[in-house]
Amino acid sequence: MIIRRPADFVTLSFIIASQMVPSFLIFGQLTREYLLPPSGQPRLDVAGGSLLYAAAGLRVWESSIGLVGRVGDDYPRAWLNECKSRGFDTGGIRILPQHLDVRDFLAYNESFEPNRVNPVSHFARRGMTFPKSLLGYQPPTEKKQEEARAIVVTDIPSDYLAARAAHICPMDLVTQTQLIAGMKRGNVHTFILDPAPDSMTPTARRELPALLNGVTVFAPSMEELGNLFWGETYDPWKMAEMVSLYGCEYVVVKCGARGQLLYDSETKRKWEVPAYPARVVDPTGAGDAFCGGFMAGYCKNYDPLEGVLYGNVSASLKVEGSGAYYPLDVLPGLAEARLSALRSMVREV
Repeated sequence: MIIRRPADFVTLSFIIASQMVPSFLIFGQLTREYLLPPSGQPRLDVAGGSLLYAAAGLRVWESSIGLVGRVGDDYPRAWLNECKSRGFDTGGIRILPQHLDVRDFLAYNESFEPNRVNPVSHFARRGMTFPKSLLGYQPPTEKKQEEARAIVVTDIPSDYLAARAAHICPMDLVTQTQLIAGMKRGNVHTFILDPAPDSMTPTARRELPALLNGVTVFAPSMEELGNLFWGETYDPWKMAEMVSLYGCEYVVVKCGARGQLLYDSETKRKWEVPAYPARVVDPTGAGDAFCGGFMAGYCKNYDPLEGVLYGNVSASLKVEGSGAYYPLDVLPGLAEARLSALRSMVREV
């Protein structure tokens, strides 16, 4: 006797399976964060990294999110479990069978200027006991360590290739180029790329055509863009236009407390969007949160200006508190209210 499943059961199974595949992907680093804010208590050995900050900026608006990154077997499982409890798909986070030093130190002065050098002096200056868990810390510069932390194409779960869009957090140019090429084998059609500061130098410009060809949005900071064209031009719009010739559709320049600039390479239109007037407590990860929010807004109807607005709001929520997940714990409706207010502040140049 053959028992046939009802057609509606088959359809329901297909829908459930489809919902399990993330629509949005974030590629980035997970770190053990040691943060000294301008004021208040330090945050020592907590979950951080570009991957979490960007994911939270996206999670403000969307829920179907897959994370891709690497950690060692000494990375706290409780932190990965919290990712899951926040609604993120962690199937793309590879746990290597080795210890991996993913500590990251960052201190701010009263002007919110960041400093990653010599953590001992920062703790001493504030009269704080230096944490034992930070002993021996050095920024990750060893080649072997960097190679272990670098995401490779084979880290991407096969079902992730059915996603709509992907954001690549700051990494070396080779890794970013390979990840984009790998994802082009699937259905991903929107690529948002945030460059690493070390990659934005005049000598690196010859590598950009291969990297940016087919990229939807290139999102450097104003400082990074200035470094790329050091001594050649100081006009941000001229720099954005020159970058767009390498093959990306849009250039978004993150200007910190001044907001963002948007350049459309096809129409040559330009917009300035001021930062939402938020109360700055901790700017850590604001640029990553912006990129996550941008992806959500852009993918609504593929309007880059809408992307900037959504990203701007995500960043404004992040700077008002510490921790990658801070934007997810604010009052319901706050993001939507800020989005509505921000629309009237846009200026086309």
